[in-house]
Order: sequence, then C-alpha cells, then structure tokens
Amino acid sequence: MSQTPCIDSARIPRHVAIIMDGNGRWAQRRHQPRLHGHKVGVESVREVVEAARKIGVEILTLYAFSSENWKRPVAEVSGLMSILKSYVQAELSRMLQNNIRFTCIGELEQLPVEVREVLDHAKLQTAQNTELQLNLALSYGSRGELTKVIKKIASACVGGTLSTSDIDEELVSGYLDTAGMVDPDLLIRTGGEARLSNFLLWQASYSEIYFTDVMWPDFRADAFLHAIADFQQRERRFGKVSAQLQNE
Repeated sequence: MSQTPCIDSARIPRHVAIIMDGNGRWAQRRHQPRLHGHKVGVESVREVVEAARKIGVEILTLYAFSSENWKRPVAEVSGLMSILKSYVQAELSRMLQNNIRFTCIGELEQLPVEVREVLDHAKLQTAQNTELQLNLALSYGSRGELTKVIKKIASACVGGTLSTSDIDEELVSGYLDTAGMVDPDLLIRTGGEARLSNFLLWQASYSEIYFTDVMWPDFRADAFLHAIADFQQRERRFGKVSAQLQNE
C-alpha cells in the first residue's frame, strides 16, 4: 500500500458499509484453517473502526454474517459465532471509552442465545454513545429484509391502518432494518469479488462502490483511508449533470 492519503475532513462519508470478504481464502493461501483468517480479520475490524471514528464517519456497517452463511459447514459456523461473541465481549470497554454505539441488523433471533445475550448487553451499555455507530449485519440478507417489509406493508393495508397511496420510498425505508439511519454513501468490498452479495440492496442504490483485491485480514486502517480518498475524488450527481451541481 502506498503512503497514507490526505483526507478532506469536509467530505467524509456519513455512512460507510463494508463487505468483509476474503478471510477464508487468505488463510487457505497460508495453509491455515479458514477460521484462522476470521480471527486475524478481527484485527482489521479494530483498525477500521478506529480509523472511521477518528475521521468522523457517523455510521459503519459491517457485513459480518449473511443469511446464506448458515449453509457453511457446522464447525465453521460455530467457530464464527464464537469469534463474534469474543470480539464483542473484548471490545465493549473500548467502545465505551471511545463513545461508540453498538447496534445490529438482521435475523438476530437465529443466532445462538449466548451470542444474542452478549449483543444485547453491548447494545444496552453503549446506547447513549454518540461518536460512531458500529452496526453489525448478522444473519442478514437484503432480499429477506425486503420480503419482510412487503409483508408488513401488505398487512397494514389489509388491516386498514395504511393505504396504498401512503406507500412511497420514505415509508419503505422506515420499515427496513436500517430505519433511522442515513443510507451508505460508500460501500466497500474487499477480497477481489465484484458483487453485492445480497447486502443493503435498497439502501445502497446510490452508494459509491469501491472494490479492492485486498483480502479482509490485510485491509487495515491505511487501506480504509485509501478507500475514503477514492470516494472523495468522485462526483455524486444523483441523476443530475455536472453543470447543475456547479450551480447549486
């Protein structure tokens, strides 16, 4: 990685979302078990969280475990749950010290009870923190999320508490797991793959997307800052043309 880039403090993305990919492949290339890559990847989480906090990112959403990941071998899933539990327990004091609020999205009821208890404790303890919101996507899948939203809106319409004329983008957003959060300005995917993998499909509609070949265990603070610098070089038009933006 080249030297640390200069970051414009006036153009920090409010919400950054990351698909943390490449842990297993990183480990296999080193002739290690896949879980070794996930354990090393925890260090990347620590560095990126701290870097995001320092530059003023408001929300950092990490795709930690997808709804499809339940299909992985039982031993790997069990190991991932253990790593998740240990990470949250170990980081709670750091989150309290650094004014970080911890939240989660996804089908959390599918997680083991002992993991949910740790997550709930961390959410409760950090609920009043205001500097950075660390949001873990766990047992999360965007299609499942949108299906739930459709069912809830349909039920409200059938029950008479909602009319079809009330349905607009703002209402749909209010039913999502991320209700109350701004949409991601920047979505990063590590590991060399170039797809969204069922992650924040509604919310990322206008996100700038940054793909990198760097595997997650190697994606540390410096790599994160390079992604931020790349974001700051982009012109976000939201359907307009450049001349319109210059006149605003």
